[in-house]
Amino acid sequence: MSVERIPLERYTESFSTAIELSSVALGGRAIDVSDEFFAEAFHLLLIEPALSLKGQFGPKGALYSGWETRRHNPTYDWCIIKLGTTGSVFGFDVDTTYFNGNEAPEVSVQALYSEDDTPPTEGDSRWSEILPTVGLGPSSRHLFKVPPTAGVNYVKLNMYPDGGIARFRVYGLVAPVFPADMSAEFDLAHVFSGGRVVATSDQHFGVGSNLILPGRGKDMGDGWETKRSRQPGHSDWALIKLGAPGTLSTLEIDTAHFKGNFPESCEVHATQSTALIPQDLSDDAWTPILPRIKLGPHRQHFFQLENAAGRVFTHVRVTIYPDGGIKRVRVIGKRALALEDEAASTSTSGVQTRVTPAAEVVSPTPTSATFTAQGPLIPALPLTPEAFAPFGQVIQAYADPHAVPDPRRTRITGANQGTAVKFHKLALLAASYPPEVGATAGLSVYRCAPIGVPPRGEWPVKLLERHPCTNQAFVPMGGRRAGAGDALEEPGRAYLVVVAKNGEDDRPDLGTMRAFVAEACQGIVYDTGIWHHPMAVLDKTIDFTCVETQIGNGDKLDCEIVELDGSAGYHTVKLPDF
Repeated sequence: MSVERIPLERYTESFSTAIELSSVALGGRAIDVSDEFFAEAFHLLLIEPALSLKGQFGPKGALYSGWETRRHNPTYDWCIIKLGTTGSVFGFDVDTTYFNGNEAPEVSVQALYSEDDTPPTEGDSRWSEILPTVGLGPSSRHLFKVPPTAGVNYVKLNMYPDGGIARFRVYGLVAPVFPADMSAEFDLAHVFSGGRVVATSDQHFGVGSNLILPGRGKDMGDGWETKRSRQPGHSDWALIKLGAPGTLSTLEIDTAHFKGNFPESCEVHATQSTALIPQDLSDDAWTPILPRIKLGPHRQHFFQLENAAGRVFTHVRVTIYPDGGIKRVRVIGKRALALEDEAASTSTSGVQTRVTPAAEVVSPTPTSATFTAQGPLIPALPLTPEAFAPFGQVIQAYADPHAVPDPRRTRITGANQGTAVKFHKLALLAASYPPEVGATAGLSVYRCAPIGVPPRGEWPVKLLERHPCTNQAFVPMGGRRAGAGDALEEPGRAYLVVVAKNGEDDRPDLGTMRAFVAEACQGIVYDTGIWHHPMAVLDKTIDFTCVETQIGNGDKLDCEIVELDGSAGYHTVKLPDF
């Protein structure tokens, strides 16, 4: 077997685009061990580097961040590890940091693939050696490269005869998991889909590969974070190779835990290339699919993509301005290759793709903005202040005051003798009526019945309206009473917001139409002149307070309504679950 010992200075070129298949972030775990008398084996798979615990002692002796066994083993010690996902293995990092005089002198690694729920045992006949016995040294990292294996999901680390290892990292490529239904949408960038972060401009505080991990993480340490820039016009970027070529529809940018260091804004481009890292990184070679847009702290942002309908992409580039941290990037779309071709082909690692029912693949709610016989299909995305900003403002409270939009400008104070928190002026009233008409601001109430469309249903947009001289706010009022003295009824939980900008012909620009699902704890403010559909409640009746400026009872200059031409099909909103 050909084994290459990799110098530490060559780590980047050897493993920077590999996936750490053993990481606890993917679900890797130690499931059985011969001995862990001094230090437990779970330390091997931790994300963070080993810490020095010098001078600290427990009831069994000195403490170490790693796996350490008793002395005087006449044979060898071993640890069986279940990888986070099936993949092809081609490298290892065996780290003995802070083990000096008690480090493991030698190790070997075996692997197998098992579909059984029962974990393999130490003596399982299916074990196959993939790293022969190699020597280690004290308090240092040891990198090894081996020929890529077939798909495996268990490895066994053997150390001869005993001792300590701080960290053990298994590098390779994931065997992608795809839905069997070719029409199903899922996260093409996800690590379990075979996505890989293949290049970054900077990863000073957090590595780019964190962007495609499962879940939303636990703190800032498991996201991508760049150092502070000091040059005007600076930007940072991360380049993601999708798990399969695909048509893209929506995007999620998650800034969870990044509250004072989230990027001011971001933009996203996509391209098609057969290379692992496209050679031409100039904007001319890339299609802009998300124009530069502001981001907010500590939340998921959902965006409908532009210029993507009907086009196949293999890579996306996320650019942040000027710097900062992002937790996750989700690129939602459909595979563009024939299912039969993909099932028969293998990835560069020699691992066949795995096809699973769509229900087993984690993907967010958003669906594609594609064109059908009924007209363009518009995804209804969760309402966030940043995505709605081109059309108006979102009115809501925040459990974490550090998660408000534009935190440098939003004033937050205590109120009501300490029983309340006040978020000041999240939106301002605006009106541009001629002074002589005597327009006045007021509060009205709309009682809105559901539109009768089921979850995941489709709803054609047949008309839009605008208010050319005033902005307009709608704030849900909670429970409602059907009549005087009646019991309080449970209110609706969600409503649909459909908006569009004004076009050059002074009519709605349908190419800018966007749809959002708002929760009952969110109010919205339509900017003056923004085209929008009348309030559309999704589940149960909701009462809304409406704040607007009107002339008299609102019968002059207040509202323009346009019935849309459906001869070529109406723009249709695709609803999520609600």
